[in-house]
Formats: sequence, C-alpha cells, structure tokens
Amino acid sequence: MSSGYEIFLVFGFLAVVLLLEGGFVLWSDTRSPEVQRVRRRLRMIAAGEHGQADATLMKQRMLSNMPEIQRLLLMIPRIGHLDRLLLQAGSALNVLNVLTLCAVAGASGFLAGIVLGWPWPLSLMLALVATAAPMLWLAGRRTRRIEKINAQLPEAMDLISRALRAGHAFSATLAMVGSEAREPIAAEFKTVFDEINFGISTKGALLNLATRVPIPDMRYFVMAVLIQLETGGNLAELLTMLAGLIRARYKLFGNIKTLAAEGKLSAYILVALPFFLAAVMRVINPGYLDILLTDPMGMKLVYGALVMMVIGVFVMWRIIRIHV
Repeated sequence: MSSGYEIFLVFGFLAVVLLLEGGFVLWSDTRSPEVQRVRRRLRMIAAGEHGQADATLMKQRMLSNMPEIQRLLLMIPRIGHLDRLLLQAGSALNVLNVLTLCAVAGASGFLAGIVLGWPWPLSLMLALVATAAPMLWLAGRRTRRIEKINAQLPEAMDLISRALRAGHAFSATLAMVGSEAREPIAAEFKTVFDEINFGISTKGALLNLATRVPIPDMRYFVMAVLIQLETGGNLAELLTMLAGLIRARYKLFGNIKTLAAEGKLSAYILVALPFFLAAVMRVINPGYLDILLTDPMGMKLVYGALVMMVIGVFVMWRIIRIHV
C-alpha cells in the first residue's frame, strides 16, 4: 500500500468525522430539546410572564477579559460546555486561559518530539496528548470536587433539617449551610442564597444548583424541596429521610468501589507494563529496539499496539464502571 493511498484514507476518515460532527452541531443548535426549551423561555420573557427578573439578574460569565475575544469565543459551537466544565471544577480560569494553555501545551509537545528526533506521527500524537492534558486535568478536578460535594450533601441536608425544625426559614437555612458547612458544598449553597437575595426565584436558584452540581443526589434534593415548597408538607422530615437514603447509597457505592479496586489495579499494570519493559530494555540494551522504531513494519506494529491498548483501556473502564 502506497503512502499516498494511506494519506488519502486518513483525510477521508477525517472528512467523514467532521461531516458527522457538523451535522450533530447543526442539529443541537437548531432542533435539540435544550434549544426548544430556551426558545420557549425567551417567548415567556418576551410576553412578560414569570421569570423575567431571573433573566435580568443572572450573572453573565465572561469567557475572556477582552470584549473582542469574548465575541469571537461566543461564535464557537458548544463553547458553553467548556465554560460549564470550568464552573463545575471550581477553577478561577476562564475559557480563553484554558484554550491558550492547550495551544501552548500542544505546540510544546510537538516541538519536544521533533527535538528528540521522533517520527512526525509520534510527534503529532505527543502534541495531541499534551493538548488534551489541561482538559483532562480540569475533568479530574471536576470529578474530585463533585465527589466531595456528594459526600458532604447528607450532612448539609441534616443541617437544613435541624434548622427548619428550629423554626428558621428555608432561605436562612441555605445561609447556614453556606457559612457553617465545609467547602466546596458551602460555596454552592452560598451561591444559591446570594441568587435568592438578588431577586432570583427559589426555584430558579435551586435549578441552577442542580446544573452546577450534576449528580443524582443533588437533583433528588432539589426536586424534593421544590415539590414541598409548592404542595406543602414536612420538609424537615423528608430531608432527614433523604439524607439517610443518600448515606446508604454512598456506603453501597464504597463497597462496590472496593470490590472493583482489583480490576483497576490490573488495568493500571497492564497499561504501564509495555512502557516499563521498553524503558528497561532501552537501558540494558540501547540498540535492541532500534529496528522496531526505524523499520516501517515495526512502526505499524507500534501504532497497532497503541490502538489495541486504547481499546483495551476503554473496555476495562466500562467493565469496572458500576452505577449505583
């Protein structure tokens, strides 16, 4: 197979992927349920119905400190997902900072591969990995923060329940959680209290909380509070029962996580073993692997092994990922 035919296949594959992505973006920007809900909301605001104060009082997050770049970033499809990731990770960076960091990391990775004398496909792969590194770091930080909030949620619900039994208003209990609970859940409830004080409805502030913390337990809490605020009932007792249920669910998840630890350790070992053995052989016998990196068939074997490793990691990740 000639190199020209291989390049044609690669570019053909990229063209198909970009075509599918373009079709999905077009559909999500025009016909998706989220867009339809936004359009209905805008029609309600234009008609002067409820929720108009929420729209005018919502804080507008800045994607960049420069207005010109802000307008350019708003033209990028699905840029709001990156901004939401930053919000959920609790990062002080904005979208422009993250994109700049990704570009610098990718260029540095490609230059490092060229300086080390690697073939350009390996240098390009290193550049892609370096470009994705800041996003992976943000995703990991978001996961750790949300897990910490999930663990702190039953304690916050118990605090709200005790405050309600003592006769405090619901908004005052949110302020208590914001001042007395531990971070990061304290910051989230303090934001809810501030939004209510600025004139946003309780329903809108709680729905914003469920958006910032996308976990099932937080959605259960928000829906329970909204239903009780609309229909009445003993909210303190309901939150106590819900806190106990969340604690039992979290305990069960911890047991499952312990049982899956062996599978995770096996996955880590299987992924690191080829690279470790290659490094050891490189130290013991430096010229032993030269033919693998210089021969065209050897490079094809390396690429095939990397692709199979990625597939294997994905399969093992799906096996040990258990939802409770």
